[in-house]
Amino acid sequence: MSDKKNEYVDSDMQQFANKLGLVVENVLQNFEVTSFKGITFLPDMAMHFGSFVVKEDFTRVTGQSDLVEGIGIIFHNILENHGNNETENRKKNNTTEPPYVRIFPYTISQTLQFKKNTQVSHVSISISAQFLKDFLKEEADYFDYLFDRANSFWIEELMTDDILRTVNAISKKEEPANLKSFYYKMKAMELLFYLFESLKKRESAENLKLNAKEIKAVYHVRDKIVSSLTSFNTIAELKQTAGMNEFKLRRIFKQVFGMGIYDYYQHLRMKEAARLLREEKLSVSEAGYAMGFENLGHFTRVFEKHIGKKPKKYVQNIQQN
Repeated sequence: MSDKKNEYVDSDMQQFANKLGLVVENVLQNFEVTSFKGITFLPDMAMHFGSFVVKEDFTRVTGQSDLVEGIGIIFHNILENHGNNETENRKKNNTTEPPYVRIFPYTISQTLQFKKNTQVSHVSISISAQFLKDFLKEEADYFDYLFDRANSFWIEELMTDDILRTVNAISKKEEPANLKSFYYKMKAMELLFYLFESLKKRESAENLKLNAKEIKAVYHVRDKIVSSLTSFNTIAELKQTAGMNEFKLRRIFKQVFGMGIYDYYQHLRMKEAARLLREEKLSVSEAGYAMGFENLGHFTRVFEKHIGKKPKKYVQNIQQN
């Protein structure tokens, strides 16, 4: 990207940040921003999306915004990539960070770690708690934990196909010539619909008030699970990683990630198996063995439970599309 284009993108980011009352001057110098678009629907909502490359190892602590009782929703690194050779090289060298969707109140600051040469893409929505509650109407009671001022919630949700499709439609499609703000607001609301449709499937449970230390601990557990998808870490090992008792660990983990520890492990395991079938073109037996299964009948049952189709049917659908 030319210096001139970078200058325009940085200016767009600065103007967007100013509208939300955010300070980004000391942040931009750490990134090479390849694309950015910000749209505001103040005082209720704002959305921005784009991608960047991290120039230096960097830690950022997120701040407040001018949205009243704002809630942040980040769809991180779930954009389809039709990129260049440089992007493909980053993928091969594991410098593209894993995807996630996070929901959090701006009253909890996020400490974000960025590594040099990492490629990052995102769609982010900031929304007023009251506006979201009014929009949900009769469904709002199910999500009380989002609107309780005394409750410091933190949620990470797995991606559905509808979320992936909508995120990519927002970021990849050419914007309309007319009614741009209306178009982006409708797409933002569509994205929120699919997200809350997915959240509604979670079992209702008492929500603990979480602090930054507990959130950090449960992510250490998540990272330990992700690092070893072919074999499950024992609960004793995970308790030691978290530094908390089993009962508390299980409650917080389920609250943040929406499912129990072992179900979460199996879900990620099957998502990786699906990737091996889809991208690496492994056979069903090869994918099963790669993920640590000795019994392919067991692999098929677990895959169908978490992906919604038997592995062979999943492959057939890919080949037909």
